[in-house]
Amino acid sequence: MSKRLRSFGTHDGSFHADEVTAAGLLLLYDCIDRDKIIRTRDPLKLAECEYVCDVGGSYDPDSLLFDHHQSDYNGEMSSAGMIWKFLHDTGKVSDLEYRFFHEALIIGVDAHDNGKTIQEPGVCTYSHIVSNFLPIPHDSGSEAQDRGFSMALDFAIGHLQRVKNRFDYIQSCRATMVEALKQKTTCLIFDHRIPWLELFFELDGESHPAEFMIMPSGEHWTLRGIPPTYEDRMSVRFPLPEEWAGLLDEDLKRVSGISGAIFCHKGRFISVWETKEDALKALDYILKIKGEKS
Repeated sequence: MSKRLRSFGTHDGSFHADEVTAAGLLLLYDCIDRDKIIRTRDPLKLAECEYVCDVGGSYDPDSLLFDHHQSDYNGEMSSAGMIWKFLHDTGKVSDLEYRFFHEALIIGVDAHDNGKTIQEPGVCTYSHIVSNFLPIPHDSGSEAQDRGFSMALDFAIGHLQRVKNRFDYIQSCRATMVEALKQKTTCLIFDHRIPWLELFFELDGESHPAEFMIMPSGEHWTLRGIPPTYEDRMSVRFPLPEEWAGLLDEDLKRVSGISGAIFCHKGRFISVWETKEDALKALDYILKIKGEKS
């Protein structure tokens, strides 16, 4: 049977984040057309589709079949993870982009769909939001289900596009970080704000000697500690002074002796200063303390 090119088939009835996301990814990377998405369990209609996701009982990327419900599939991917892996394996996304999306979204969609996560009270994930597009009455007909799927897909495409835009922006700042890391200094100093955390550790920042970073933030400047690893990013290699913790404005000015002091987080990982010169004074103070302790 001939396939309808750029078409996408998935099951009808109740929908979930995995097949909605699978469709969104294929749309985002220009593999399918929106008007060629069909929702059905009719095997003859599905056989006409170029891509079939979350239905059909087969995982065969070479044949563009991406189901995960059959007993002979024992992996942890849902149809979202299967499609994302396919886009990577076929060269449509790079290793870096694959890892960024996987950690930012896909791994959670797979875990949710496969029952590996339990909803915590008050925590609403991307997958829960997609599910909220389901018609509220449980006896809603196919037209209502299809409308809900379409609205969920609109939401998913918007979210996926923003994730991709964020990834592209981070990578556009890569050269700036590369230059900064060439200076094996204790503090990295940037004259404009960039998304530094991901790039720092992508570029082997874990082995870099930097312990602090100075960067503008709006009209002010921040001095913050650098984490030891990306996974432990709520910690710092060397904390800001204990006597600064949680202080604001006049209190911080008095204790630090720096007239441009604005704020120091009680967690002692970040502080805010009026000017770059103020932030550099704060750095000098910290390095003096650090030298006395060593």
